[in-house]
Amino acid sequence: MTSTATSPSTPALRGARRAHTAAGSAVVGSALALAAAVALLAPAAPAYAAGNAVPTYEVKINLTAAALDGSHNPSATVKSAFGITGSAKSRSYSYYDTDARALDAEGWSVRLRHKDGSSFEETYKKRFPVTDGDIGAALTAANTAGFDSGDTNYDAEVDWGYAKQTLSFSNDKSHSASGYSGTTLPTSTTGRGWLVNDIPGKLADWRGTAWGTNTLKASRAHGPVTAKVYGGAWGASDDASIEVLPVVGASGTGTEYVVELSFKTDSYADAADLHGDAIAVAEANGWLYHGDILKTQLILDRY
Repeated sequence: MTSTATSPSTPALRGARRAHTAAGSAVVGSALALAAAVALLAPAAPAYAAGNAVPTYEVKINLTAAALDGSHNPSATVKSAFGITGSAKSRSYSYYDTDARALDAEGWSVRLRHKDGSSFEETYKKRFPVTDGDIGAALTAANTAGFDSGDTNYDAEVDWGYAKQTLSFSNDKSHSASGYSGTTLPTSTTGRGWLVNDIPGKLADWRGTAWGTNTLKASRAHGPVTAKVYGGAWGASDDASIEVLPVVGASGTGTEYVVELSFKTDSYADAADLHGDAIAVAEANGWLYHGDILKTQLILDRY
């Protein structure tokens, strides 16, 4: 007797399976559509800025006139104590700002420098104070202002003086020195023109569209001053130097000598050691100036 039951391969069962599959696909499709709609309606994830910049360090300790010999050069004893072996190299520079020092008031400095035998160096620098040694807080404040690890146009550095630290971001450019010998600088008008033409965007629009450009156009050269720099290596730093800078006296006459001992390093720990060791050696020998002489401010004040 032949069974009337439908076998698994009968057309009726295959049709039922197709209907079931179609219904399942419809359900899955509806679920995917719903998920896509929810994703579109959900708030977008916040876009995070780049992380804080990673600074290098420059220890800057001022020495007194006792560190100089009769010709106003670092004495042999001072050179030996701090690993200074190089001969003197000259460099001249001026800072550009208005008479009211509008750039300085915003934490900006603009410098034109000429080292003997080199192109002109144009430096646009923004400073941020470091309070109670909290470099991290200063880096975060800088990040908020647009200076972060993603901006490769600026180099971050912590200047570590006797009692003060300052975080700075520098944008460096160059200009041909063709036609200029030694460390000669251009006229104030010519130098200002170069600096205005090369102004970086952050400064150009610092307080609004073209604020920095217009301020720099109204600036003048404060300087020039010409320093002698002696290089070497000491402790953890292979970039040690002593700069001797003659500046006009506070009364507008005579000459005073600013002596700055400096060490560059990439490491905070090394900078801390260099800072402590340099102060100890200078103090023990009677060369230490107990304070911080800020050359930018000094030159803006006196020229």
